[in-house]
Amino acid sequence: MAAESLKAKLVVIGAGPGGYVAAIRAAQLGSGVVLVEKQLLGGTCLNWGCIPTKALLACAEALETIKEAGDYGIKVGDPVPDLKAMVERKDKISEQLRNGIAQLLKANKVELVKGTARLASPNQVTVETEEGTKTIETERVIVATGSEPARLPTFDFDQPAILTSTEGLELTEIPKTMIIVGSGVVGSEFATIFNALGTKVTMVEMMPRILPTEDERISQQMKRILNKKGIEILTETTIEEIVEYSPAGVKAKLSSGDILEGEKLLVSIGRSLNSANLGLEEIGVKLGQRGEILVNERMETNVPGIYAIGDVVGGILLAHVASFEGICAAENAMGVDAVMNYNVVPACIFTEPEIASVGLTPAKAEEQGLEIKVGRFMFGGLGKALAMGKGQGFVQLVVDKSTDKILGCQIMSAHASDLIHELALAIQVGVTAEDIGKTVHAHPSLAEAIMEAAEAAHDRAIHAAPARK
Repeated sequence: MAAESLKAKLVVIGAGPGGYVAAIRAAQLGSGVVLVEKQLLGGTCLNWGCIPTKALLACAEALETIKEAGDYGIKVGDPVPDLKAMVERKDKISEQLRNGIAQLLKANKVELVKGTARLASPNQVTVETEEGTKTIETERVIVATGSEPARLPTFDFDQPAILTSTEGLELTEIPKTMIIVGSGVVGSEFATIFNALGTKVTMVEMMPRILPTEDERISQQMKRILNKKGIEILTETTIEEIVEYSPAGVKAKLSSGDILEGEKLLVSIGRSLNSANLGLEEIGVKLGQRGEILVNERMETNVPGIYAIGDVVGGILLAHVASFEGICAAENAMGVDAVMNYNVVPACIFTEPEIASVGLTPAKAEEQGLEIKVGRFMFGGLGKALAMGKGQGFVQLVVDKSTDKILGCQIMSAHASDLIHELALAIQVGVTAEDIGKTVHAHPSLAEAIMEAAEAAHDRAIHAAPARK
């Protein structure tokens, strides 16, 4: 078939949470937009990441609630998890959201092209499609090609026992045992899912503690919670080699010399950035050592008219960050001056209980030479948390000692991912601990813990014993 030619003011490569949002914002600003995607609308987040894991975590939470029904005065039989049905539910949710994005693109007159894109020049993008090659002449390009699970050479990913997070989401039979390499966000969420399903989970972490980028108090308490659930955690440990692959699973030699066996082994040790085979270097776009596309605060590369956003720029690898970067890039591409601000970015981990943080931890604040006060409140002292049967965890506020402004917050609790946004807004607009403490919070509610933590920063929390002098 003969090559087809198109023209558009803007081409966006990649339709994940950065790319499709950028395309819609540019269309809102009056631009003709072509959005190119080689796989599925919504990218990793919607299809192989954020949404699928949350769907399975919701199933795991429902299963755990049924198991604990007796604690609520409800008699039930032993629940039987059906992983195949859970995966089908997950897939339906992703499909529903993909269809919603397709309708949004259509409503905003964004043209979607299915295929693999490459930059032939700063003003020309070629797309290999099932129908043939399409050439798009354009004034601006936003690259939003994302990332994929990193693959360590230690493991043979052609073996059915070795999984990345992508394959982990497609299992339809519950493994009896699972080794999880890495105890960061992804590893901890998968441990939560499969532990609830009845799998014996062992986590192998090379760092001294799990969730090594989180506040140390969070890390320590989560380790105790996971251990209590029956999850084995091996810190300061690595897998040196796989000594045996078999139909029954793997045998892994640890740095301690011990042999660890598992029916499945899930590798969750980071992401590889998708910047190869796009023609970037050929047109002069500078890349970093990890393959990240180098950009400024306007999401501009060193080549005029070429922007990059999301995971592929190697910054904060979160879907909501990609979306805001997409808006920033689209506005700049359309002549609206915009810059990215990364000072207030909430991050959430959907374990049980959840973890959420924003701004500085006490350790980070002290590293910056800031004088701080820390206000904490335990959910075990909160009526709503105990009524829910969710008394684990705490709120920790980091407060500037001289200005009383909120510098950061860490929460471990049920619905921590929802609660954190009060503090994100507080940091964004310069709210003080005094302001939060004097704001009436509804009773009974989980949010009362935030008010109590703010008061604790001034040593006047009502529902906590005074700090020892």
